[in-house]
Amino acid sequence: MIEAEDGPAAETPGGLREAILAQVRELADRALDLSARLHSEPETAFQEHHAAALLTEWLDKEGFAVTRGVAGLETAFVGSYGAGSPHVAFLLEYDALPGLGHGCGHNLIAAGGLTAATALARSLPQGTPGSILVIGTPGEEGGGGKIVELEAGVFDGIDAALMFHPADRTIPWRRSLACTHFRIRFRGVAAHAAKNPEQGRNALAAVIQFFIATDALRQHIGDEARMHGVITKGGTAPNVVPDLTEAEFLVRHPSTDGVVALAARVADCARAAALATGTAVEITEPTPLYAERNNNHAIASRMAEYLTAAGVEVSEPSPDDPAGSSDIGNVSQRLPCIHPYISIVPLGTPGHSVAMREAAATPAAGQMMLTAAGALARTGADLLTDPGFLRLAADEFMKSVPATRTAEEGRRHQ
Repeated sequence: MIEAEDGPAAETPGGLREAILAQVRELADRALDLSARLHSEPETAFQEHHAAALLTEWLDKEGFAVTRGVAGLETAFVGSYGAGSPHVAFLLEYDALPGLGHGCGHNLIAAGGLTAATALARSLPQGTPGSILVIGTPGEEGGGGKIVELEAGVFDGIDAALMFHPADRTIPWRRSLACTHFRIRFRGVAAHAAKNPEQGRNALAAVIQFFIATDALRQHIGDEARMHGVITKGGTAPNVVPDLTEAEFLVRHPSTDGVVALAARVADCARAAALATGTAVEITEPTPLYAERNNNHAIASRMAEYLTAAGVEVSEPSPDDPAGSSDIGNVSQRLPCIHPYISIVPLGTPGHSVAMREAAATPAAGQMMLTAAGALARTGADLLTDPGFLRLAADEFMKSVPATRTAEEGRRHQ
């Protein structure tokens, strides 16, 4: 449970730290109920209408100014509280996985982030300068909602963006992989598979050859790269030469440049398969490229201190930790961001699994969510009330991204 405590991270002034914890306790039942409701009605990318309605209704009741449908996305929104600088954003994810539900625990991300923002808004002394933003970011699981919002200007002027993610251990940061998403379609010629197969051109043979070619490529791509996919359409009947097949394929690499280079080789595999089978191939990228994550260690370390003070065992990050991909990577290339992980399952439990989905609905996970919300809220309070801490995070960010990117960001904030 959330308890008041002393600790090395007790930086917020004038009892604000204790006030935040008190508000998290007051909000606990509502937050747990919200998490359960999101978990029980999972919605996939950009279809999160029920979730968006619940989250924005909460914001309305708490006095946030809410804008719905931002960036042209029906289930995206921004809630704003306060005025002026600095601007600190809490990011909510609430989409689920197709066929699996909340196997990534986004119900906890949404309810916990909303609790953190609300507790902070309720606790700030009247007249405190600064703005608390709550940004609803749909479609993280393959849709790239944050990237759409980023390019639409939703993140312009924000000084820091905060969220947490469920996992099998608590760590302040973890690397992520840049990722690009292919949709590959082969078009052939239908024919009777027994009477006149010579008149056909087999699109199923093409997609199979594509997967064989990418498997052959694996030996030459390095241990940190990842390639994986599924055949989503393989034909209609065994006695008809398939004239249309489709596949979804992901390519990942530790860097954006690396994923772009590898993706070109994978596209060549698709073109080669089409050439070998006499079919035509269409290659599209239905979602934006996910960039690698630029973790802000100054902010993440502050949250880790708050978690430790609350009695949570925080593990040291390792460069060898397994990594996935997230659209917060793109945001983190534009402004300071954190994406710490909180433990809700035993060590070694895979993400995107039934075990993770079931754990995300347990009382233990709910309590961990509340503890993380308290730590996240107090980290946000430090950013709002301590100019030196905000400057420390900004300085780290400016040193961590390429000079071309920092120059671009400078122009965006002029």
